[in-house]
Amino acid sequence: MIRVDGLGKSFGRRTLWSGLEITVDGGQVAVITGLSGSGKTTLLNCLSLLDRPTEGSITYGRTEVTALSRSAGRRYRRDNIGYLFQDLALIEDATVAENLRLARTTRRDHAIRQQEALDRVDLGGTEKEKVFRLSGGEQQRVALAQLLIKSPPILLLDEPTSALDNVNSGLVVDIMSELATAGTAVIVATHNEQIRECADIECELVLQKN
Repeated sequence: MIRVDGLGKSFGRRTLWSGLEITVDGGQVAVITGLSGSGKTTLLNCLSLLDRPTEGSITYGRTEVTALSRSAGRRYRRDNIGYLFQDLALIEDATVAENLRLARTTRRDHAIRQQEALDRVDLGGTEKEKVFRLSGGEQQRVALAQLLIKSPPILLLDEPTSALDNVNSGLVVDIMSELATAGTAVIVATHNEQIRECADIECELVLQKN
C-alpha cells in the first residue's frame, strides 16, 4: 500500500498542487488525470523520489519514504518502483538483453525470466538487437519486458499509450492489469479511456491559479 497525505509541490511562487490525499492498495489501479501542466509527471516523480514534494508525506507500508535519506531513497526506488517513463529511459546503444539486465533486483523470487518476458511482449529472438535499431513500438515493449522482469510492488506509468497504436496500447493495458492482479499497486497518468475504465481510483489534478 502506498499512501499520500497532504502532498504539495511548489516551484518558487508557483504551486502545482497541494493537499493531495491518495491511497492505493496492492492490486488496485489509480489513474491520475489533468490538463497539460497540472503536474502529473511531477507527482509520479515524487512518488518515486526522483523529485521531492514541498509538503506532506508519502508512506509505503509502514515507511514514510519522504523522510528517507538520499541513499535510502535510491534503495526504495530500486527495490520497490517500476517506472515506465514517457521517453522509456532505455540505453539505445545497448542490446535488448543488456537493457533487461538493468531490471534485475534482489527480489529474485519475483523475477520472470528474460525469455519469458520477451515472449510475452512478442519480442522473442531480439536479445542481441541494439535498441536504437528497434521501432518505437518495439522499444516500448522492451520497457514493458523490464517491468515484467522486475514485477515491482509499485508501478508508475507516465502517459504510456500516448504515442502507440491500438495493438501496443492494448498490450500496455494487459500487462498493467496482469501486474495489478499479481498484487502491484498501479498508478498511471493518462487520459486513455480503456485504462480509465479499469481503474479503481481516479484523481484529477487541477491547474492552480498562482
